[in-house]
Amino acid sequence: MARNNRRRAKKGIPNLTNTILSILKKERNQAFNYKQIAAKLQVNDASSRNQIIKTLVKLTAKKEIQEVDRGKYKAIVNTEYHTGKLDMTPKGSGYIICDAFEEDVFIASNNVNRALHGDEVEFYLYKRRKRGKLEGEITNVIKREKSEYVGVIQIHKNYAFVVPDNPKMYKDIFVPINKTFNAEEGDKVLVKVEDWPENADSPFGSIVKVLGKPGEHNTEIHAILSDYGLPYEFPYEVEDYANKIDTSITNQEIANRRDMRKDLTFTIDPKDAKDFDDALSFKILENGLFEIGIHIADVSHYVKEGTVLDDEAYNRATSVYLVDRVVPMLPEILSNNACSLRPHEEKYTFSAVFKINDKAEVKDQWFGRTVTYSDARFAYEEAQAIIEQNHNLNFNDALQLESIQTTIPQEVSLTGKTYNTTPNIAQAVLILDKLAKKMRSKRMRNGAISFDKVEVKFNLDEEKNPVGVFFKTSKDANKLIEEFMLLANKKVAEFIGKQNPKKTFIYRVHDEPDDSKLAALQNIVSRFGYKLNFQDRKSVTASLNNLLKEVVGKKEQNLVDTLTIRSMSKAEYTTHNIGHYGLAFDYYSHFTSPIRRYPDVMAHRLLQHYLDGGKTANEEAFEEKCQHSSNMENLAIKAERDSIKYMQIRFMEDHKNEDFLGVISGVTDWGIYVEIISNKCEGMVSVRDITDDHYAFDESQFALVGRNTKNMYQLGDEVIVKVKNTDLVKKHLDFLLVGKPED
Repeated sequence: MARNNRRRAKKGIPNLTNTILSILKKERNQAFNYKQIAAKLQVNDASSRNQIIKTLVKLTAKKEIQEVDRGKYKAIVNTEYHTGKLDMTPKGSGYIICDAFEEDVFIASNNVNRALHGDEVEFYLYKRRKRGKLEGEITNVIKREKSEYVGVIQIHKNYAFVVPDNPKMYKDIFVPINKTFNAEEGDKVLVKVEDWPENADSPFGSIVKVLGKPGEHNTEIHAILSDYGLPYEFPYEVEDYANKIDTSITNQEIANRRDMRKDLTFTIDPKDAKDFDDALSFKILENGLFEIGIHIADVSHYVKEGTVLDDEAYNRATSVYLVDRVVPMLPEILSNNACSLRPHEEKYTFSAVFKINDKAEVKDQWFGRTVTYSDARFAYEEAQAIIEQNHNLNFNDALQLESIQTTIPQEVSLTGKTYNTTPNIAQAVLILDKLAKKMRSKRMRNGAISFDKVEVKFNLDEEKNPVGVFFKTSKDANKLIEEFMLLANKKVAEFIGKQNPKKTFIYRVHDEPDDSKLAALQNIVSRFGYKLNFQDRKSVTASLNNLLKEVVGKKEQNLVDTLTIRSMSKAEYTTHNIGHYGLAFDYYSHFTSPIRRYPDVMAHRLLQHYLDGGKTANEEAFEEKCQHSSNMENLAIKAERDSIKYMQIRFMEDHKNEDFLGVISGVTDWGIYVEIISNKCEGMVSVRDITDDHYAFDESQFALVGRNTKNMYQLGDEVIVKVKNTDLVKKHLDFLLVGKPED
């Protein structure tokens, strides 16, 4: 027994040198004695203390640390420290994205030092490259990206562990048995990380919410929202406040607004829309101009600053559009009722009213609060029918006809029956369509980029099971609404942005694409025979538009569309205007969707403030709000993508014995990603499951190449696959490779 004790004492504290260095480097401005280091390591026996003292003496002799006072030691800082954002891999290693370096910095798993995916970290770079790449070590976590994680709980007698769903969370979370919130074995839960003791292998946490049983529909949808910190319920006090708001239309308030209730006004929205935050009014003036109003729900009339309702709207910052539901920014009493521009109802609106000639040139503009009355509600399909049935009418023909009789096909009618639209509304739709096309044509000539990416949608039954897939494309009716919303957003931003002295405002900006990303895009699309011209901005946008046009209907369309979008910079909110590259606008804001976007609410408030003669608002405060809104928008987009991926996997569960034709959408050293052409579902074929040869990844050719046969599976190739495995919890789809179409 004594011999065993001596062995353990001789073995000592594992990795003690690196552990001491890590402690001193992490808190390099503080000096530690051996007792403080022992306390951090949670050891107090004489043998351990002696090992610490000896190690401190050795490190001092090597000049890796210094004794700044008797028995007190600090790290010698002889290296430059940097900060960046950590991107973990499922293997436990990671990469730091840092502006100081062109390439990402690799962090081995033993140098992650308790940092987690998405954290802002401090690190130093090794002097020499390791593994042929920049490599470093994390010395400090500056800011945690998140503290709450979704996972499955495993309950033991006196404790529990939560196994996170996210593969980039490389540690299970320890939960004391008294903090399990009555969760049962195997439940999907939301867990909050509260601490990570120095000597603990796993972080400590407590259960915040039990989400349900893994694999159940509502459980998985709520898990997606919870994983990104997005709420799916309103607090009672917020609902209660909203329900008590006076939503009546009063003569007193009408007197403070421009009354436009007699102007022909209508909405055009998706057939299944429940909130209508924008409407168009149309009037032909005696001087030959058209008066066109873009009327937006006056959300700021109801959502007052400093209220619980405003706080909740700001915290959410956006509505979230999942595959089976909308998680609104505002409670239903506002989003679907008081602020929704429903047909045959008077509403308070905030409007941009333009006088436009037949060349689609703005000759006059007016901004302010209004009261409007919507005469009709169109679905996009109905408006599209009007446009298509009268496509042979030119601008003057449409203008001179006193009535345009249009029959709406039964299959696209909102009422479920065939009927004739009101003649002057049909005329308005046709003229607005022709003006919109002229505005769009001008934008394209000015260098705008035409992104018309196909959207994947699902037909769901009453139990939210996917029974079919369809693709949503943008037609003339969609583009009509888009152009007039763009016009309002642009002109509002110009109105404020060109004022002198400068006024603080909320801009939606889009920077120019990075040259390296464009070069990477060219490298890939050249595999399909496409070329890009990078000579100047005009040639870049022209060749990008040509590329997006050429791929329409091709097998590689979705891949090329996706890669082109990824090559662009991200649009964001800011008070510092740099213009919008993708739209080719020098000034642009978001003004037209305040029901679902908080930046639009802020734009409304600032515009009215300046119309009333107010002084410029606090730029720093609004910049902070812009950053929050951009961050929340990014989280919402990720949640929306996850919900689509989840529904795609559910859909494929019922098609396990079928062969599908797909396109290779990605190639890695561990396998190929394949997107099925007929439904856009993407899954992975593991290199281990391609058994006719030993395949290696050839990065230069974006391909897996067989060692003996030289057979090649290359980005963009068509292949036939079938489902191997569907994992709803991890949202992962595995395919088996059947072969190539010619086989």
